[in-house]
Amino acid sequence: MKHKYLPLLIAVACAGFASTAQASGYRFGSQSVSAQGTADASGAEAADASTIFYNPAGLSRLEGTQFVGGGTLVVPHSTYQDTGSKPFSKGNRQPFTGAKDYAPDAVVAPALYASKKINDQWTVGAGLFVPYGAKLDYGNDWYGRYAITNIKLEAIALNPSVAFKLDQHHSFGFGITAEYMKAELGQGVDVAGTVYTLNQNPDTAKASAAFLNNIALKQGLAAAGAAKTTLMGVLNDGHAKMDGNDWGFGFNLGYLYQLNEGTRFGISYRSSISHKLKGDTIWDFSQVSNNAAVNGFISAASGKVNSKALVELRTPETLSVNAFHQMDDRWALMGDVTWTRTSRLENLDIQFPPTAEGAERIRQNWKDTYRVSLGTNYKYSESLMLRAGIAHDQAPVRSAELRHPALPDSDRMQYSVGANWKLNANSSLDLAYSYIDFKDADVNYKNLCSPVTHGCTGNGETTKGLFKTRMQLIGLAYNYKF
Repeated sequence: MKHKYLPLLIAVACAGFASTAQASGYRFGSQSVSAQGTADASGAEAADASTIFYNPAGLSRLEGTQFVGGGTLVVPHSTYQDTGSKPFSKGNRQPFTGAKDYAPDAVVAPALYASKKINDQWTVGAGLFVPYGAKLDYGNDWYGRYAITNIKLEAIALNPSVAFKLDQHHSFGFGITAEYMKAELGQGVDVAGTVYTLNQNPDTAKASAAFLNNIALKQGLAAAGAAKTTLMGVLNDGHAKMDGNDWGFGFNLGYLYQLNEGTRFGISYRSSISHKLKGDTIWDFSQVSNNAAVNGFISAASGKVNSKALVELRTPETLSVNAFHQMDDRWALMGDVTWTRTSRLENLDIQFPPTAEGAERIRQNWKDTYRVSLGTNYKYSESLMLRAGIAHDQAPVRSAELRHPALPDSDRMQYSVGANWKLNANSSLDLAYSYIDFKDADVNYKNLCSPVTHGCTGNGETTKGLFKTRMQLIGLAYNYKF
């Protein structure tokens, strides 16, 4: 059984995180509690130091030294209904089940920002936030286990920034981003299906018969031919996992035009960041049968050896245009349109140097996306500001055939409310609540790399089903000025 015949682990190395994230694709989406209260429509408001993320030119509006620290609690509710998933070949396997509770009960994403006004023209600041994050665990017996069993992504970014105020109308901002990304993911290995396929193929049947005979002898059976069904029944899945991490660097730019004291317009750009996630691939055949000798024989015959892993990718850049207008002493309106170049992520190839194993390819062919949001502030009193917002966010996935179970993403609507409560002249609290309603997501993804495909690695499975996702976000932040 040649080494290429036992397919590998992988799902998506760094994409797929909408089930535990707010924004489409694999962006996290909530970087500020005050912005969350308006559904992120407040890019031109520059209410606090979190403007570093949305538009660094907004730093020019902040007085003195300011600090913002808080976090967002993400509470997802996700279900999956299978409608016809199938493995590449028949064979006898462990039973398939659903994927209930594959998303965590809750996750928390922190964010910290600080700013300091140097003089009438210059302001500096820095932000620490979570641009991407995910944690999904489908289990080892769900319908799509040959596509993915689990995935975990952690990313954190440090973004020092500076703003220059040219005059009362024009401000400019610039920042540098240092981003650390770490990913872990796993996939079932279809051992029984692979052996069955080899046995049915005239070109490999002889080798497969010898392979089965060896297993039969190790199982204490007389011959493979008379007990083939029994043999197939004792072969469970193998499993493989990969991890990787990397530092990447990028930048962000911002411009803010102040028409008058109550009206301003902004434009901001956040660059793509190149990552080379390097780590290890670990193969596990210890649970294929209850016979250690059989497991060892299968592991050796597969040719699968623990090796390095490499995924190269570029995060998509974003371009945002936003506006803010103070209508009167109490009401303010704001809006934002953000374009994201997710078409950069056509395919993801997971490589296994220095072995000759063909790469695992995840087909995506993503499209560019737009996010449109509208928000409002209402000054209820001198100590209480109320906020609300609504947003529509497109998903980059083009069709059910290109929707991988690591990213059951779909278009969604976000409904947000929030408040800023002044505790005293120097400090305040921001509160925000959002409900995100995802469009039901059909998946009909077929892995084009099968156990008999030359030049690439895969299980050849088809994952077909329906994902339903709803999400709640609860944000709390503390602000201090001095």
